Parts: sequence; structure tokens; C-alpha cells
Amino acid sequence: MLKRFFGLDRGTERTRETFFGRLRGLFRTANIDEDLWDELEAILLQADVGVATTSDLLSRLRDRVAQGNVRTGDELYQALREELEILLAEAAPEQHPLLRSDTLNVVLVVGVNGVGKTTSIAKLGAYWRDQGHRVLLAAGDTFRAAAIDQLRIWGDRANLPVVAHQPGADPGSVVFDAIGAAKARGADVVVIDTAGRLHTKFNLMEELKKIRRVVDKHGVDAVSTLLVLDATTGQNAVHQARQFGEAIGLDGLVVAKLDGTAKGGVVFAIVRELQVPVRFIGTGEGVQDLSEFDPTEFVRSLLATTNGESED
Repeated sequence: MLKRFFGLDRGTERTRETFFGRLRGLFRTANIDEDLWDELEAILLQADVGVATTSDLLSRLRDRVAQGNVRTGDELYQALREELEILLAEAAPEQHPLLRSDTLNVVLVVGVNGVGKTTSIAKLGAYWRDQGHRVLLAAGDTFRAAAIDQLRIWGDRANLPVVAHQPGADPGSVVFDAIGAAKARGADVVVIDTAGRLHTKFNLMEELKKIRRVVDKHGVDAVSTLLVLDATTGQNAVHQARQFGEAIGLDGLVVAKLDGTAKGGVVFAIVRELQVPVRFIGTGEGVQDLSEFDPTEFVRSLLATTNGESED
């Protein structure tokens, strides 16, 4: 638990120190007036929380002040923390477990090239292995030889088996063999890399449908789809998530490279826009640098002080 939260604090460090860390001082020294509202709005927008999400947050906070429930800067600071947590919880309330303990699980991982998809797959595999699962990776992105090589390299680093074919092979064939191998080896989780191309929605859907048909032929009924997003791309990540969500449907998001941006507020915009829960966040470059997403802990980390503890 402590290790996970330490990784989360490290992952949100740039966003916290650049933007959210300024809020505590702002609320301590300012009256609740238009200057404060303007400054709060500016900080949220600079952190890439997004126009619509920022407007919603400010409206909720103004209502609390108007109703007399918030009178001081400190109370407004606490109210902001609560509203940030509420936003994440309300936007994605239906969060069923990704993995079942009584059957073979298949997790399809999608995302455009360059977002950190291959690294995230290795991190997910290592995380679930450490949770007691037997994990196998499948190199379903056969369009790029580099994608296959990268997954093999990361599989070696994470000490996870990888099923792969030659570049240009049928992705469905790779998936078929991977599931067969998982059954033969007693693995209970197969994590499948998919083509990292956001071509047309029709082609994307057809490709994923084909893979899903292969999974169904094996009689696997525990299937989830995760989208990997690059936090450093800001609002473009929201656009990508919307397109994938409309094309294939999503069971959750993995926000990669959170440690590499000061605009981690985009997580709020993504969740509010997509109504899909963030499941994991990448907090570094190592195989172990993955944190299971928890709304309360994420907000705590963003609003933490320099010693890693939030102030009451």
C-alpha cells in the first residue's frame, strides 16, 4: 500500500508542484471573491482540467458558497477536494472488477502508437502476476515488427512469457495461439497488444471484432478492453479516448506517462468526458511503476504538501 501511494505521489509530482500545489496558498491568503475565482479557474485550466470540467467544478463550488456551506478559504479548499473526488466517482460509477478469479481472463489493450501501450502491457502483466495471477502476453500488433520486438523485450524485463508470430501475420492467429498456450500452461490472464493505429473507426472496429470472435471460439467469457492514453498529450488524449470509446467500447483507461507532465488535471477531463473509469496510471519508466487508480488517493496526491502528506 505504501509503495503504491509513493509511486502515485511521484507520478503526480510535476502537476502538484506546478499547479495544484499553488491552491493551498491561494485559499489561505485570499478572500472568496472574484479575484479568487479567476485565479482558481486559471490554475485548473493550466493543469489541463479542461474548459467544461473546470466550469462544472466552479459552478458546484459557487453553489456551496451561495448556500452558506462554505465561508472561508480553508473551507473552499476542502470543498474543492471533495468535488474533485465526487467528479471522478460520479463520472464512472460502474466499475466492475477487470479480472475474475474463477476463469481465464482476456484483456485487450488498445491505443495509438507512441502512447506507451507496450510498456503499459508489461506493467499490467507484472502487476497482475504480483497479485497472484499467471499471466501471458500476446503480440497482436503484427503490423509493425518494432511492436513485436518491443513486447518481447518488455516481456523479458518483466519475466513474462510472450506469444508472437512474424510481422504481417494474422492478429487473430496470434490471439488463438496465445489463448491455447494459456490454457496449456495454466495461465489465467492473457494480455493482448493490438494494432496501435487509429485509422478509420470501421477498420478499427472490424479488427477488434475479429479478435473478439477468436476469443469467443475459445469459450472465453471474461473479456475486457483497456485504452492506454498518454497524459503528456493533454486534451488530445480526451479526443483519442472519445474516438476509441465510440468505436469499440471501453472497460477502463490506463493513463501513461503521468510523471512526465505538469498537466495531470487532464485525468478529470477524460473521466468526465468518457464516463469510463481510470483503472491504472503509469508513474515512471520501470516495470513496477504502475499504480491502481483510486479517486481519493489521486486527489490527495495532487493536493499533497511537499512532505507527501495532505493538509487537513
